Amino acid sequence: MRIVLTGGGTGGHIYPAVAVGRQLTQEDPATKLLYIGTKKGLESRIVPEQDIPFEAIDITGFRRKLSFENVRTVLRFLQGVRRSKKLLREFKPDAVVGTGGYVCGPVVYAAAKLGIPTLVHEQNAIPGLTNRFLARYADVVAVSFKESERHFERAKRTVYAGNPCATHVLRASRSKGFASLGLPDNSTVVLMVGGSRGARAFNEAMIEMAPLLGRLKDVQFVFVTGEIYYERTTEQIKKVSAGPIPYLHLVPYLNNMPEVLAASTLVVSRSGASSLAEMTALGMPSILIPSPNVTNNHQEANARSLMEAGAAEMVLERELSGPLLLERIDTILKDKARLQKMRTAAKRLGMPDSASILAGELKRMKRK
Repeated sequence: MRIVLTGGGTGGHIYPAVAVGRQLTQEDPATKLLYIGTKKGLESRIVPEQDIPFEAIDITGFRRKLSFENVRTVLRFLQGVRRSKKLLREFKPDAVVGTGGYVCGPVVYAAAKLGIPTLVHEQNAIPGLTNRFLARYADVVAVSFKESERHFERAKRTVYAGNPCATHVLRASRSKGFASLGLPDNSTVVLMVGGSRGARAFNEAMIEMAPLLGRLKDVQFVFVTGEIYYERTTEQIKKVSAGPIPYLHLVPYLNNMPEVLAASTLVVSRSGASSLAEMTALGMPSILIPSPNVTNNHQEANARSLMEAGAAEMVLERELSGPLLLERIDTILKDKARLQKMRTAAKRLGMPDSASILAGELKRMKRK
């Protein structure tokens, strides 16, 4: 098969597309992939690292307020459609997969106009603007949350497929995760991560927590700051701490996130859809702090879905502080029965075969 993948801006849109491509090439090594994104998005770095051919188009998202910039965005969209049609005609894909973010708008739209089968994947409980727009043109709309189907009543066909990021995290080695942190197997690890780019509120809580971590005995903390926050967070933690903290592992980014995730006991995280898919696939208890700076507040809806199932606790960012968060962590870790119930609830929500479900859909809709 020949498949075009598109989606970008954040890791939450990029990694599901990459996961689908990886699944297809594992099932059939002769599969050819092309990823279409933007030069400014994270996809321009992440996708080439995955050895997937990458092409860029120039496109920006709409502003929520009336603005002349939106007129320019419409013009860029039309130019993006023309550029996408050129790339699609050259590559001749059997199908196109869009995973959200404004970049996939012109690509999926162009594919639909050229008669190429299209699949749109929505990761969040509340769909984004681009996927809502594309739903009327796509042959299949796949959703990660069952409750999302009601937002796509006008779609030709919807499929509850979960998030493809869940599939590959199950292959991660716990032992390698412990080894990468320099810890013995079965250590109690609390992983705290504020998304692929990091988050200021997370880092401020990390700084407040650092001198208090000794209150929790035999617990190892992994703080993932995000590259842009790493130096400042490191400096601030040194200022507030009496000396080195041997049970604190401070890193800007984790290249082996699935392995460290598999080695963790509890995760403190944003509630982006891809992260939640990985955590539920592993049956990972979590404390979720949804970002308030996302379209339609969809991260809170994501987090609430897990909280109501008993798989997670939720702390709103406006309530977040280091002492409060440490108290929540301590309470959960001390209650072994509750920790196990959270594991079971998370596992029940997981869909580890998501990537293979989507691969099967693409094979069925392959252009003849």
